Amino acid sequence: MAVPKRKTSRSNTRHRRAQWKATTPQLVPVTLDGVIYLVPQRLAKAYERGLLHPGG
Repeated sequence: MAVPKRKTSRSNTRHRRAQWKATTPQLVPVTLDGVIYLVPQRLAKAYERGLLHPGG
């Protein structure tokens, strides 16, 4: 495991953390029982196979 040689200042730590941003998932249309739902692309196959169902 990597071990830092010296302590990182609070300013540098916070400056680095501030650059991280979450991105919204890309939504794709999926038709289930004649109704079109927008679901994340990475989950589309699971919805089509019936492993997940929209609305909880």
